[in-house]
Amino acid sequence: MSKAFTKETDNADEDAEEADALPPHFKNYMTPAGFIALQEEHRKLLYEERPKVVAIVSWAAGNGDRSENGDYIYGKKRLREIDYRVRYLTKRLESAEVVHPERQKNRDQVFFGATVEYARADQPPQKMTIVGVDEADLPAGKISWLSPLARALMKAHEGDVIEFRSPSGLESVEVLSIAYAAE
Repeated sequence: MSKAFTKETDNADEDAEEADALPPHFKNYMTPAGFIALQEEHRKLLYEERPKVVAIVSWAAGNGDRSENGDYIYGKKRLREIDYRVRYLTKRLESAEVVHPERQKNRDQVFFGATVEYARADQPPQKMTIVGVDEADLPAGKISWLSPLARALMKAHEGDVIEFRSPSGLESVEVLSIAYAAE
């Protein structure tokens, strides 16, 4: 079959981002900093990167034969990637519910936006901040509010020992401190 009649898509990228989508009937909670970061990424893609790629594709298209024109082929592929990411970010920003952790009234309990210091048996204490799905960054100490640990920590108090099911089995952690800082 001729390549002219096939649709060029990179399903691996689309499948990867779809896997990160929220489960049905869950709200898209975000911290103010996370919302601003997504807005900035959306703005850069739409108003900075996309116009540059469009200019390259236009220039490459004017050079004649497009079938072996690397600038044209790569540029079109990059445009599809940018457009897909812009659509994804637009949906996420529209559905976002910004939660201000510093406004939390029950500061003695763990809720969205809390920075929790906890300890596992025979390990040094760790600190994690509970954030939105799009903000999660384990090396930076940010975990999604939908993660098993965050869900188990919800509504816990200092000194509580909670158990949760992790990929490695049943674990227990002790809550050492809870903080809500302005971002």
